[in-house]
Amino acid sequence: MITKTEIDNLVKKYETEDFIKDDPVRFPNRFKNKKDIEIAGFIASLVAYGRRDVFVKKLDELFNLAQNEPLNFILNFEPEILGNFNYRFGKPDDFAKIFSVMRTLYRNDGGLEELFKFGYENPQDNNMFIPVTDYFYSRVKDAGQGFYFMLPNPRNGGAMKRMCMFLRWMVRKGPVDFGLWDFMKPSELLIPLDVHVARISREMGLLTRTSNDFKAVLELTENLRKLDPDDPVKYDFAMFGYGVNKK
Repeated sequence: MITKTEIDNLVKKYETEDFIKDDPVRFPNRFKNKKDIEIAGFIASLVAYGRRDVFVKKLDELFNLAQNEPLNFILNFEPEILGNFNYRFGKPDDFAKIFSVMRTLYRNDGGLEELFKFGYENPQDNNMFIPVTDYFYSRVKDAGQGFYFMLPNPRNGGAMKRMCMFLRWMVRKGPVDFGLWDFMKPSELLIPLDVHVARISREMGLLTRTSNDFKAVLELTENLRKLDPDDPVKYDFAMFGYGVNKK
């Protein structure tokens, strides 16, 4: 099992501004306005799957369509703006449905911070993401596969990796993360778990569960809290760094 000193040293090495340029967090880092940052971060998290070089190119294309004005893009969204924009499972109609719900959210209900805060204060089955996705699900009809891939149902027990990643960006404060939202503490965040992080955490002796599901997220986060009770998900950077070092 990796020692606390070793894993803390990996955090120090990789939690730097240099991390930003090759990570989807580069997109919200383009902006200064709080709502621009959170919208850009949420959009980036929706598309952050598959090959990194491919989804980064698609996000560049999407932000160009938005004229690099995320809040204005959402407040005045019309499906025609997207043209034929798509990415893998996400077809134009899937993106249009998500952005149309976000338009309602920002026009009528405050925005993403208010929605996630509601989920935090009113979790279902001990999962704050259920009220978040229910807000979207209740406002669309006939959504396609891509819609549910980008906004997976937490009730299915999946790891919710991209939503955990987005929440890390918004709640933690550091060289990479923004620390814009204060309704919850960094100590309460959950580790963003993908195949890469799961494999490395097992090699480190931090995860025993064999399925990469929400129960694995809870187990791994709890073990990381033993290393740093106040900021367990900082070790996301260490997982990345460990993988780079192994290569």
